[in-house]
Amino acid sequence: MTELVLKEEVYEIIGAAMDVYYQLGRGFLEPIYQEAFEIELGRRGLPFEHQKELTVLYKGQPLEKKYVPDLICFNQIIVELKALDRLTGVEEAQLLNYMRMTRMGVGLLINFGSRVRLEWKRYVI
Repeated sequence: MTELVLKEEVYEIIGAAMDVYYQLGRGFLEPIYQEAFEIELGRRGLPFEHQKELTVLYKGQPLEKKYVPDLICFNQIIVELKALDRLTGVEEAQLLNYMRMTRMGVGLLINFGSRVRLEWKRYVI
């Protein structure tokens, strides 16, 4: 049986997101969830960087516009936060592009806006 990549790290990140969701519920805008999520990650001692500017290359040339992921956790997991009714292929494509660009093999798409429960998806490339 194949072992999940960064299994424990993802488990810890999602646990923090669940705490935020259960405390705040749904209905806030993404920046509120991001700030609360960063507080929760810090409370748990999980390493992360927020809003770190990353250079995008086009045919080897750096673009002036930068990519700014919501969070990078454990220096190897890109975390994109959303506050939408539901996730669609657009958000998935965005995260997959970010993962390819940064060469980070694991990404998490976390949606705090879902009506029923915290919605999250793990991606590995």
